Amino acid sequence: GPDLTFPHHENEIAQSEAATGKTYVNTWMHAGAVRVNQEKMSKSLGNFFTIRDVLAEHDPEVVRYLLVASHYRSPINYSVDSLVEARKSLTRLYTALDGVEVASEGEQGAYAERFTASMDDDFNTPEALAVLFDLARDLNRAKSDQPEAAPRLAAELQRLAGVLGLLQQTPQAFLKGAQHSMALSEDEIEARIAERQAAKANKDFARADAIRDELAALGIVLKDSREGTTWVIEAP
Repeated sequence: GPDLTFPHHENEIAQSEAATGKTYVNTWMHAGAVRVNQEKMSKSLGNFFTIRDVLAEHDPEVVRYLLVASHYRSPINYSVDSLVEARKSLTRLYTALDGVEVASEGEQGAYAERFTASMDDDFNTPEALAVLFDLARDLNRAKSDQPEAAPRLAAELQRLAGVLGLLQQTPQAFLKGAQHSMALSEDEIEARIAERQAAKANKDFARADAIRDELAALGIVLKDSREGTTWVIEAP
């Protein structure tokens, strides 16, 4: 990361090229550290997990959005809340595409120029995402005000988002919470609610909160009342 300042890589190059006689590395890209709930990821803290663990529970596209929403050199905070916000943002983009017949070619121009400029600026993916949301906003307007322009705007949104590996599903599949949002059956959700109630009865509030947060990350929102706990699926 950023601690690898001069002469760390210079020494690597000198040693490796002296040993092999070949060019070693031209460019290093150092990513920011991953934090979990604003804490350093560490096995000793019990908050260590792998990409495989994450993808087993969450839509890969939501995880991808979370990653590109931060500049690659900046620290990333991984949390239930950040995943929920990532899904909300992705939902806005898919909602803009929903109901539009996508043209074969996009409306290239200012959007593409801004997007390219952002990516040329040290892979500034947060700024590139801002271009996508501007495009989605204009697409939403066109759907009602200029329907003839909507298909090309939709194609451009899909094309540019594809550079970041986003908008790879159909809007219908994503907005229905396909696959991952309903990764649990109704019986499994009810079982988790019962487990949470038991934890609360035993005053294990940390476990109760953890169950609530785990369900929230899957788009399953719990609502407590005097009559008990109910749940709804929201477009997180």
